[in-house]
Amino acid sequence: MQELSKEEQLIHNIESILDSNDNLTIERNNVEQLLKAYKKNLRQLSKIVKISDRQQNEVNKQNQILHELSQKLSLYLSPQIVQSIFVGKQDAALTTSRKKLTIFFSDLVNFTQTTENLEPELLSSILNDYLDEMVTIALKYGATIDKFIGDGIMLFFGDPDSLGEKEDAMNCISMAIEMRERVGQFGMKWADKGLHEPLQVRMGVATGFVTVGNFGSTHRMDYTIIGSHVNIASRLEQTANPNSILISHETYSLIKDAIYCEKRDTIFLKGILYSIATYEVIDFFENIKELKEINIVNEQLSLYLNKESIKSEDKERIIATLQKVIDEVQSIR
Repeated sequence: MQELSKEEQLIHNIESILDSNDNLTIERNNVEQLLKAYKKNLRQLSKIVKISDRQQNEVNKQNQILHELSQKLSLYLSPQIVQSIFVGKQDAALTTSRKKLTIFFSDLVNFTQTTENLEPELLSSILNDYLDEMVTIALKYGATIDKFIGDGIMLFFGDPDSLGEKEDAMNCISMAIEMRERVGQFGMKWADKGLHEPLQVRMGVATGFVTVGNFGSTHRMDYTIIGSHVNIASRLEQTANPNSILISHETYSLIKDAIYCEKRDTIFLKGILYSIATYEVIDFFENIKELKEINIVNEQLSLYLNKESIKSEDKERIIATLQKVIDEVQSIR
């Protein structure tokens, strides 16, 4: 109400002038009428300001409630989905669309057997700590978290927001590499608490078109993805060796320029009509200082080099062979 104090002071000054000057008879009636109308308007304005303040306070309370609600919902839904609902991009309806996503699955190897002798409270603490660490890394790279299945994690990149299929795949594999490194540190963290065998993780990644959206009923629905590439990612995770990241050819083709991968077996999966070429993620090229083996396989080149088996007398022959390959490539027009 401070903004009306000047008007109130003005009214007071005019009233003082009228009370102290009886000689203003000619103008007095006009001034009194004007003053009366002004005072009435001021009272009405004062009421409006009070109502506005109450409404603003109510709006602030409602905004705080919505903020707290969104914070709580983000614990049950992926933050990106919650945000898209609040800004109106997503509707709570049974709608789906087709998108090209990179899908990720992971689980802990033999987790049940490894932890069967632990007390339930310690087991819950280890599992929640592990999932919390993994989710922190996942959100750092922009993953949409689909669900937890015991110690398993399912998430994807490219929806509701995408940076482009190549960048989505790069973020996914970068995340997987960091997760693998972080899991390797859990053994030291939990050894003193009774977890004598180190935790080992395996991961599977595939890229392709899937159906994404709300599935379920009008009473209860999940925002998730379905399709053959979801099944492929899940099966790759099951096929992967402990502490390894196994990816499909589609994913490999998007990240091969920045991340060193080694060709693995071509596999056949039940329910998939075609064979799946697989690759194991090793690390970023920039992080690999010394490799005992070099294994490069793509559509244009297949090269395997075992550095430990090379003797000094073999070097010149290998260099000559590689130079011949270089000359052949340079001669292509």
